[in-house]
Amino acid sequence: MSKAPEPKPDPDRPGRFLPNGAAAKAGLNRSISDAGWGVFLAILNAKAESAGREVIAVDPRNTSRRCSECGHTAKENRPTQEKFHCVACGHTAHADTVGALNVLRAGLVRREAQPA
Repeated sequence: MSKAPEPKPDPDRPGRFLPNGAAAKAGLNRSISDAGWGVFLAILNAKAESAGREVIAVDPRNTSRRCSECGHTAKENRPTQEKFHCVACGHTAHADTVGALNVLRAGLVRREAQPA
């Protein structure tokens, strides 16, 4: 979410760059950093506990690039923002659905691994 915008080279003037919204993005990045994720997670855990639920933190890396059918992970599995197409097994789905399934499975694995 806080990745810097790519520079846009000016085709008319080599070595110069066009405006890319970096100043606006920098302000957004500061807001994201200041959001207080620790406080959010504490409130989320308290709400889940009061509702009789549990929160399990999982590593989100590559969850939308890993095939939920065969487990193959590749950047090419994600041709667009919303489409998922596994280059190994041919599975296709919405990328958010694939990511959600992978996060769910990772959470279930972590819950099984935790001692009661």
